[in-house]
This record gives sequence, C-alpha cells and structure tokens, in this order.
Amino acid sequence: MKKNSKRRAPRSEYLGPTQLSFSGFETPFYNQLNPNNRWVVLSTQIPWDDLVGIFKKRNPPKQTGRPALNPRVLIGAVIIKHILNLDDRETVFQITENMYLQYFLGYSSYIKEPPFDPSLFVDTRKRLGQQLLGEMNEKIHEFSMERSAKKEEKNNRKNKSGDDPPEGEPENRGNVIYDATVCPQDIAYPTRSPPSEQSP
Repeated sequence: MKKNSKRRAPRSEYLGPTQLSFSGFETPFYNQLNPNNRWVVLSTQIPWDDLVGIFKKRNPPKQTGRPALNPRVLIGAVIIKHILNLDDRETVFQITENMYLQYFLGYSSYIKEPPFDPSLFVDTRKRLGQQLLGEMNEKIHEFSMERSAKKEEKNNRKNKSGDDPPEGEPENRGNVIYDATVCPQDIAYPTRSPPSEQSP
C-alpha cells in the first residue's frame, strides 16, 4: 500500500529584508500588495537579520537529515500566532490563506500549500525557549528605539531648515477665531432667585 506523504511548501533559503522586493511580490490576484497593510508595515519594524542570527546561534543547522525550515518562517509564525491569539492549527490556516502574512514571513510570492505542519509548533517552542525569546524581544525593542531616534532626528533637521513640519504635526493653514459668546458656561439654573414667601 502506498504511503501518503504530507505536502509541504517549498523550502526557501533565508533572505535578508533588503533582498525582498515589495513591488515584486507575486499575488494570484494580479494586484500589488497595499504598502499600508499592518503586516507589511510590521515586517519593516522587525530586525529579521538579528533574530535569525540569534536563532541560528542557539540552533545550528544539522549537517544530516532533512533541511531545516527557514528560520524567519518559524519566528514569524510564532509572532503571528501571539498577535492574533490563535491556536497552532489556525495559525497555519491563516498563513496559508493570507498573502500579507506570507509576505511578513519573507515569501517572494503567494503559495497555496501550508508552510509546515501545525505539530511543528511544539518543537519550535522547545527550540526557542524563554531565554531566547527574551533576547529576541530585546533586539526588537532596540531596533524600534533606533528607528524612532532616526525619525525624530530627521524631523528635527527638516524643522530647522524650514522645509517640512515634523511628521504628524499639521501645517499652519491660517488663523482660528473663537467667539466666546457661544462657549458653554457653568451657570446654575434657574438664574433668578425664587420670590420670597409672603406671610399671611
């Protein structure tokens, strides 16, 4: 009797964020991804090179046996699972069905097959561990702080040169005139005192 083998997605090598092309990501819908999508934005806010480096240092690839899965897919799948608060099986379903999640994981095009079997999450959690997750969280925090500092420095330079206002600050488009006569006032009602009672 022929044994049915599980179908798995093609195993791609890890590519750094600078090697991935947003405009080149192929979708089955002949439409480019929305650059403002939360997963596209989040993919630029994570230091993937550092996280993969930490993971490989603690979990060096084996010379024998089946090639290991792309570390970015494993790390990204854990991030997706916790952000969306999903179980293992539903996480794999969401990744399979959502092209934005696949872009977040570093795929170069949409793939219809599941990235891995849900049971792999059990092994992934063991390989990550609390200490390794703590190191990755620190790297993400450092990366976020560096990005914020660079953005603030860039905004300060623009503000001093008078070219553009800092990001998030509205431009001055004129004067605002306030009419105090229509402002609500804290006045107790009724304003008149009640008539005094007359004695019989």
